[in-house]
Amino acid sequence: MKGVLLVNLGSPDSPTPKDVKPYLDEFLMDERVIDAPKWLRTILVRGIILQTRPKKSAEAYAKIWWEEGSPLIVISERFTNKLKTETKMPVALGMRYGTMTIKNAMQELKDKGVDDVLLVPLYPHYAMSSFETVVVKVLEEQEASFPGMKITTLPAFYKHPEFIKVLSESIKDGLKGFDYDHILFSYHGIPERHIRKNDPTRFHCKIDGTCCNVNSVAHNTCYRHQVYDTTKMVKEYLGLQEEQVSTSFQSRLAGDPWLKPYTDYEFERLAKEGKKKLAVITPAFVSDCLETLEEIAMEGKEQFLEAGGADYKHIPCMNDNDAWVKVMAKWVNDWEETNKIDVAPST
Repeated sequence: MKGVLLVNLGSPDSPTPKDVKPYLDEFLMDERVIDAPKWLRTILVRGIILQTRPKKSAEAYAKIWWEEGSPLIVISERFTNKLKTETKMPVALGMRYGTMTIKNAMQELKDKGVDDVLLVPLYPHYAMSSFETVVVKVLEEQEASFPGMKITTLPAFYKHPEFIKVLSESIKDGLKGFDYDHILFSYHGIPERHIRKNDPTRFHCKIDGTCCNVNSVAHNTCYRHQVYDTTKMVKEYLGLQEEQVSTSFQSRLAGDPWLKPYTDYEFERLAKEGKKKLAVITPAFVSDCLETLEEIAMEGKEQFLEAGGADYKHIPCMNDNDAWVKVMAKWVNDWEETNKIDVAPST
C-alpha cells in the first residue's frame, strides 16, 4: 500500500528557553547543519551557543507565535489536511527536529498498512542542511524500525514549471496594491563549503558566478545554482526587468564564509541606492516560520526603513495556498498511478 510522508523543519514546543534549548541542541548537533567533527561541534553548540542562544531565540519565537501554536507547525498541518482531501493515499506529517518526529509519522503510515512511501522534503532546493538531512534521517529510521518499508524521494522541485507558476502567482497576489521599486529574493544561507561538499565532480563549483552558467551534474545538488534558477524563472514568468530584482542569503553563523550577498547588507545597500519601496520574498521556504516572520517581516523591515527606505512588504510563503496544494496533489497522485516522479528534470 502506498502513502505520503511530508517532512518540514520543525519547531520548539513553546516559545520558552526550556523548550527552545533541546530543539536547538538537536538542530545544531546535526552533522549536516554544523559539519564540524563531533567533538568540536559539541564544544561549539553545548559549550558556547546553547549558553545564550535559547533565551534570545525564545524571545524571537514569542514575537511570531500564534494562538494555535508554532506557525510552521500549524501551516504544515493545514497543508497536510488539505492534501489528504486531494489523494486517496494516507498522508502523514513529520518534522526533522522537535517532538513531532519523523519516526512517529512513519509509524502512523505503517499502522495504516503503508509499506511503499513517497518522501516529500518540503524544501524546493537541495542543501545538505535541509533536504539531504531529511532524506538521511528517514533512511536511518527505515533501517532501524521499518525495514520492510520502501522509500522513494521526491526530488528538489525548484525549477518545475508547475512550482514556478504557483510560486509566481502567489508573489503576484502578494504584490497587489504595493507600488514596489524593487523585489528582493531572500534565500536561507548556507556555508560556502557545503556547496563544495555537495559537488560530485569535486571541481565544478567555484562559487564565482560563472560555474552556475555551465551545465553540470553538480547542479542537481548545488543549492546556489538552484536558487538563482528559481529567481530567474520567476522573474521571467512575471515579466520583471533585471534591475527590478536581486537575490540574497539570510541566516548565517559567524566564523565561516557563507553564500553572499547577505540579506541584511542588501537592505542597507538598496535603501542607500535609492530604492524606496521594497518587496521581499523567501522562496527557500514553502511555509512561513521564524526566519520569514521574524527575521524578514519584522527585523528586515526595521533595517530597511532605518537605512532610508520608505515602504516595505514581506510577501508570505505559499503556505496552504489551494493552488500549491493542488500542485503537490498532482505530483503525489502521478506517483501513485505511474510509480514515476517527474518534478525536477536532471541537468
